[in-house]
Amino acid sequence: MLRILALMATFLVATSSADAAPAKQPRNVILFVPDGLRALSVTPESAPAMAGVRDKGVNFRNSHSVFPTFTTANASAMATGHHLGDTGDFSNVIYVGRPVAAAGNSMTPFLENDRVLGEVDQMFGGDYLNEETILKAARRAGLSTAAIGKLGPVLIFDHTERTGEQTTIFDDSTGTGNGIPLSDEIKAALASAGLPVATPGRGDNGRGGDFQTPGTTVANVVQQGYFSDVATKVVLPMFKARNKPFVLVYWSRDPDGTQHGHGDSLNELTPGINGPTSRAAIRNADDNLKRLQDALSELGLADNTNILISADHGFSTVSKQSETSGSAKATYADVPAGFLPPGFMSIDIAKGLGVSLYDPDSQNALVGDNAHPRVRGNGLIGGDPAKPDVVVAANGGSDLIYLPNKDRATAKRVIDILLAQDYVSGIFVDDGFGRTPGTLPLSTINLRGKAVTPRPDIVVNFRSFSTGCDQPVLCSVTVADATQQQGQGMHGSFSRADTMNFMAAIGPDFKVGFMDPAPVSNADVGMTISRILGLRMPNKGTLVGRAMHEAMPNGRTPKFSARTLRSQPDKNGLRTVLDYQQVGPTRYLDSAGFPGRTVGLKETAVEANRKVR
Repeated sequence: MLRILALMATFLVATSSADAAPAKQPRNVILFVPDGLRALSVTPESAPAMAGVRDKGVNFRNSHSVFPTFTTANASAMATGHHLGDTGDFSNVIYVGRPVAAAGNSMTPFLENDRVLGEVDQMFGGDYLNEETILKAARRAGLSTAAIGKLGPVLIFDHTERTGEQTTIFDDSTGTGNGIPLSDEIKAALASAGLPVATPGRGDNGRGGDFQTPGTTVANVVQQGYFSDVATKVVLPMFKARNKPFVLVYWSRDPDGTQHGHGDSLNELTPGINGPTSRAAIRNADDNLKRLQDALSELGLADNTNILISADHGFSTVSKQSETSGSAKATYADVPAGFLPPGFMSIDIAKGLGVSLYDPDSQNALVGDNAHPRVRGNGLIGGDPAKPDVVVAANGGSDLIYLPNKDRATAKRVIDILLAQDYVSGIFVDDGFGRTPGTLPLSTINLRGKAVTPRPDIVVNFRSFSTGCDQPVLCSVTVADATQQQGQGMHGSFSRADTMNFMAAIGPDFKVGFMDPAPVSNADVGMTISRILGLRMPNKGTLVGRAMHEAMPNGRTPKFSARTLRSQPDKNGLRTVLDYQQVGPTRYLDSAGFPGRTVGLKETAVEANRKVR
């Protein structure tokens, strides 16, 4: 009897102790996206907060943007864990097949716009991505969710929730009729913190200049100061009060926005995006991260919050030069003599086909001689702009071409025109057209999947080169089909300068002081966050990323291999080459193009000795 009583007493004490112990605090995730941040530009001097996360936590040294290396495309990959062949967000500008009212009735809408995203959703069954996002899955599981920062990618993380009552959205359009509404709870918290409900503009940071006038010389400090205030004084305290797990996406427009429009080297390739204005933009993004870290510490949330940093893409300096393009030989009122105009590829294709060119962003106006598509460089090519034979979605370091009629003869003619241009470095053609000399299939670069938006028929990568520094990815230049001037910044190409984004992580669900040798990508970001939070995300497509288990405690580094694909050469010996890495079924894209025309692309001895036009 005494033994039984003693055992009962021990059990009661143990039970009482367990009841008295504090419950385990929930794990949280902050995804911090420094838009356009190159991996090697982060040092303890240039960006101490981000360097600290990398050096104390996990250094994803083998990082990858998904291609095309554009913002909304990579936002869709991070948000869903899928590659672009499934999400259908193939670039910042895509072709959707019919006019979009919110985009001025253009059939080639620019997706960094809340109203445009809403309308495109409705065009494609209410969800243009056709895959569930991590914020939607998180709020469905009862977590608190918010996304703050740059217009476009912020909303993509929960683009089908437009009430503002479930996921809090702050972007450039907040407080206007074009933005997502704020809940009464958020409005009251803003008032209590002394903050306005409307996001301030970019001010002088938004001044891009023109071919005669330098762009901005200041970072996006004021606007991002507001976003930082909202995150640290309103959203995080609100999440703390709720006492349940949360996911916060903070998308810093800098350094991307400032690098695009900087005024440090008008019409000159140096210093390009390595001047003082771009450096200030990197520090601005770093300061935003530091404010988030300080707020987590002050609120007692730091020990249970994971911070995952992933830039959407790298960056390059813009070149506007070509010796083969007929568009560079024409005269324009707003383009320096001999330089490529915006829309140069549309112009060259239209001239090569001998048909008319129309501007979808100017009410389908005819583009005449010594003129170019004025707004974005997009083009509708053929006899009738309402029923074009060829559509060009101009994006920057790479362009998308759509053939609405799927005509094989037209496809061949377009490819022949492109192969003759010195600004082209690599062409990818939809598998349905069969193998074409000099090109590789879209499926080789994860662009053929379950997307519900129209899939491009041809994807064109533009030439890139180094100005001669020790690290070519830090002084890379790319020909860009965009409105930026030579010397300003752009991305989107298949150079390693654009695919090599900054990635790092720190927190209770990540290793300490770990350098990850395995390839990782933005498609892995969504899968990793889902794994950490135990979210259930159904998949419609199969082009999925992987959870980065090796970066987690007790995780093992997976086996991976480096591989190369080469197309058959065209009649002049040009072949598209793709360098990539493989982890199981997951493919990570390093660089691609014609050898000698893409920064980071490996060359064989034979290729290095071959003259490439």
